[in-house]
Amino acid sequence: MQLGRHPRVRLGHMPTPLEFMPRLTEALGGPRLFVKRDDCTGLATGGNKTRKLEFLVGEAVARGADTLITLGAVQSNHVRQTAAAAARMGMRCEILLEKRLSQTTEVYERNGNVLLDRLLGASLRYVPMGADMNGAAELLAGDLRREGRVPYVIPGGGSNPVGALGYVDCALEILRQAADLGIEVASVVHATGSTGTQAGLIVGFEGAQSGVEVLGISVRQPREKQEAAVFKLVGPSAEHAGLQHPIPRERVVVNSDYVGEGYGIPTEGMINALRQAARLEGLLLDPVYSGKAMHGLIDLARKGRWKRDQCVVFIHTGGQAGLFAYEPVLSPE
Repeated sequence: MQLGRHPRVRLGHMPTPLEFMPRLTEALGGPRLFVKRDDCTGLATGGNKTRKLEFLVGEAVARGADTLITLGAVQSNHVRQTAAAAARMGMRCEILLEKRLSQTTEVYERNGNVLLDRLLGASLRYVPMGADMNGAAELLAGDLRREGRVPYVIPGGGSNPVGALGYVDCALEILRQAADLGIEVASVVHATGSTGTQAGLIVGFEGAQSGVEVLGISVRQPREKQEAAVFKLVGPSAEHAGLQHPIPRERVVVNSDYVGEGYGIPTEGMINALRQAARLEGLLLDPVYSGKAMHGLIDLARKGRWKRDQCVVFIHTGGQAGLFAYEPVLSPE
């Protein structure tokens, strides 16, 4: 794998820290828990999408683009980071926001990531739940081309073979940091949604022949659908990264037990996990992705999925700005 041959712009603060979580480890009685602080990537409060955007925006610049178009749910972390990347590069940013939740509050519609999107100068368009978001993005791109603009469309979550390169790189970064710490990583646990983070991690760890398991905690789809979606991206991502051998289907592992009623809908387990991470480690998670992933990690650890002395890395994918949009349900007791 030769990531250096792909266009890239530097947007984030890398490498992000890999930190031991001693108090949470003690509270659960093992395994040894570490957190990969991808909430510290630095782009408008950070998050995992910054890694993907380094390659996506790199390709956009290489193609002479002057406008970034992307899409996501109203409180999308990806959208916020794309808006910040566009501002950093002096590019126009056009956003399509899907009203993915049937019941929301005024705080949800105006605060959190939406507030930051506007502050960063993005142009926001709202579309109804279930709309053809990709089709709408392409129509918008066509309109902009007729105006003389040069748009570059970034898929939801930045999840395509170009964006996945960011997490191929992250997998290699984790292995280097683990070697420096003198630990052997058994599993990496993270929230899986648009699939690019998990696909990239799998390709990176497989390319390095590390034997590290990648466990995605689904925040949206049932296990079978999410695993199929991730695996669909794994092959093209591996090819794009220059990996020479195929990756077996069984390397894609997803647990969907912690989704609750659906994407972005709070669960009691998520809220408890948020509070536990905050009060034991001073670690702020988000209510849509990392909070549900942490619920999964805590519950599986209690059920003995890992041995007491194994090292498990939790990837903090960012999104703390979303906490402010969920204030009515997250206020402390």
